[in-house]
Amino acid sequence: MANTKSAIKRIRVAERNRLRNKAYKSAVKTLTKRYHEALATKASNPSEENSRLVQERMSAAVSKIDKAVKRGVLHKNTGARKKSQLARALKAVEGTPETTEATAEAASA
Repeated sequence: MANTKSAIKRIRVAERNRLRNKAYKSAVKTLTKRYHEALATKASNPSEENSRLVQERMSAAVSKIDKAVKRGVLHKNTGARKKSQLARALKAVEGTPETTEATAEAASA
């Protein structure tokens, strides 16, 4: 057990911060999971509405990641990596026209 008043206060502050950090990390995971679910829906049934849903979910996830980085819950490189993974997943589902054209040219040659 802590001996001094300041040590007792630090224990209280550390616990409060731990719970706040836990809430942010949990929210990032939840929003990321919802984004991947929307991506799966879009992949199986591509439509304008599903595309809009994916963009909304990605925006929400990126926003929460940025807030977590700003508040020191996540390191900035971790935040950048998580956002990059979201974008890479979207690119894999959509497929870019440049990549498709390059593969078509390579296949025809």
